[in-house]
Amino acid sequence: MMHSVAPQVLSSCSPGGSQNAPALQIQCPVCQKRLSHATSRPDLLCDGCGFLIAETNGIFRALKPQRAGHFSQFVREYETVRAKEGRGSSSAEFYFSLPYKDLTGRNSWQWEIRARTFRCLEKRILPAMERAHPQGCDVLDIGAGNCWFSYRMALRGHRPAAVDLLDNDSDGLGAARHFLSRLPIRFPRFQAEMDHLPFASSQFDLVVFNASLHYSIDYTVTLGEALRCLRRPGVAIIADSPLYQRDGSGQAMLAERRAVFQKQFGFASDSIPSLEYLTPALLGSLEKTFSLRWNRLTPWYGWKWAMRPWRARLLGRREPSRFHLIWAEVRH
Repeated sequence: MMHSVAPQVLSSCSPGGSQNAPALQIQCPVCQKRLSHATSRPDLLCDGCGFLIAETNGIFRALKPQRAGHFSQFVREYETVRAKEGRGSSSAEFYFSLPYKDLTGRNSWQWEIRARTFRCLEKRILPAMERAHPQGCDVLDIGAGNCWFSYRMALRGHRPAAVDLLDNDSDGLGAARHFLSRLPIRFPRFQAEMDHLPFASSQFDLVVFNASLHYSIDYTVTLGEALRCLRRPGVAIIADSPLYQRDGSGQAMLAERRAVFQKQFGFASDSIPSLEYLTPALLGSLEKTFSLRWNRLTPWYGWKWAMRPWRARLLGRREPSRFHLIWAEVRH
C-alpha cells in the first residue's frame, strides 16, 4: 500500500504532505492560528504571534519557548535514566527489529510486552480500520520515542506523524533516521508536548498514546487535545500505560520508584508531577467527560506475567501493574 513516490523535502517529510496524501495542516501551539511556510525552507511562521516552528535535522520544533525551559530538567533526567537502562543502539538493525525483538538484550521483557500489544492491535483493531480506509489512515503517534510505531504504520500504508519531547538520536525522534532511510515517503516528526499539539483540528483517523498517556499531568487536558485532532468517526488508543485496580497501589508504586531512582540515579525523577498510572475510576471519568465507551483488550503476555497478581497476594505485596490495549471509537 505504500506509495512509490521519491521523498522530497517539502512534499513528503514536511507538514505539507506528499503528492498522494492530503496536506498536514499545522496550527500555532501558542495562539492556535493556522500556519504557513516562512520561506522556501520548511519552517513554519505564525503571522499572528510570531512563533516559528523551525525545522532542524528533520524535526519540527513546536515547543512553546517557555515550555522548553519547563521541561528541561525532566528531559535531562529522563534521558539519563534511559541511557543507563541501555536504551537505543549504534546498530540500525536494532531499530528495524522493534518491537518484535530487542537485539541488545537489555530490555527484552519490555519489548516483548510492546510486541504482543502491537500484534493484538494488528489483529483486533487495524483490520476494520484498514477496510474503512483502503487508501490508508492518518495516524497521530503521541509519545513516539524512537518512532518504531510510526515506522510500522508507514509500512502498512498509513500516514503517521510522530510527536515526542525527546529528540536525541538513540531513544528519541532523532533515531527515526534509520526508519526514514527505508521508507519511500518520510513521515514528519514534531518535538512538542501532548497538551499543546501543533495540528489543526479533525485531521487524523487514529490517535495513539504509545506507552505515553501516563506521563500526562492532567488526563482530561491531554486526551481532550488528542481528540481535538481526531476526525469523526475516529479511533483513540491507549497502549501500554500501567493500570491498577486501586489508586493506593499506584501511589505505593510511585513511592517505591522514587526511592529506587534516588538511590540509583541521585534524583527521584519526578520534576514534572506526571500521573504515571491509570485506574478504572480514572478511565470511567474520561468516558463521561468525552462521551466515550472504552474497550479493553488484554494481550497474552505469558504465564510469568499472568501469575504476578497471585504471587503478590501470596507475598503480601501491593498489586502489580497490568497492561491493556484500551481503545474507543469516537463519534462525537
